[in-house]
Amino acid sequence: MSLVITFIALVLITVLGLAARKPDQFRVQRAAVINAPAEKIFPFINDLHLWSLWSPWEKMDPAMKKTISGPATGVGAVHEWDGPKTGSGRMEIIESAPATKVGLKLDFYKPMKAQHFAEFILVPKDGGTEVTWAMFGSQPFIGKIFSLFCSVEKICGPQFEQGLRDLKIAAEK
Repeated sequence: MSLVITFIALVLITVLGLAARKPDQFRVQRAAVINAPAEKIFPFINDLHLWSLWSPWEKMDPAMKKTISGPATGVGAVHEWDGPKTGSGRMEIIESAPATKVGLKLDFYKPMKAQHFAEFILVPKDGGTEVTWAMFGSQPFIGKIFSLFCSVEKICGPQFEQGLRDLKIAAEK
């Protein structure tokens, strides 16, 4: 019995020690070059109504209920969602610089409460536009423990890659 308790204590101490070494902030980022000018790509990001053309989460959860409110585009535009696969949350455009940047505040309610930020940066490159999609935010201790088993990088990185591929297809038409 004491051997089992000792083993459990060692595992717990190891997990807590590894989590304590994780950074207080996280950042997931992907980039792709799209063969189109930034002026053509920007509306697909700045207009939340157009996200259905390329957002990986909308394709993953067709049963998602969504509401888009506020201005049609740019600062103040809001997208709220609730779905069996995507959970529920809200995102709001908080920064919009034509053809160069869109910044978003992300509030997640389910399955886990969190607030993060995302940004899309558009930079001319190789006759097209490099689009960088990043999500970042604080990582509280419980998030550090969670990241030992399932990291934001592993969850969101492939989704960002798929979204950028689909954005590329939409913008290059």
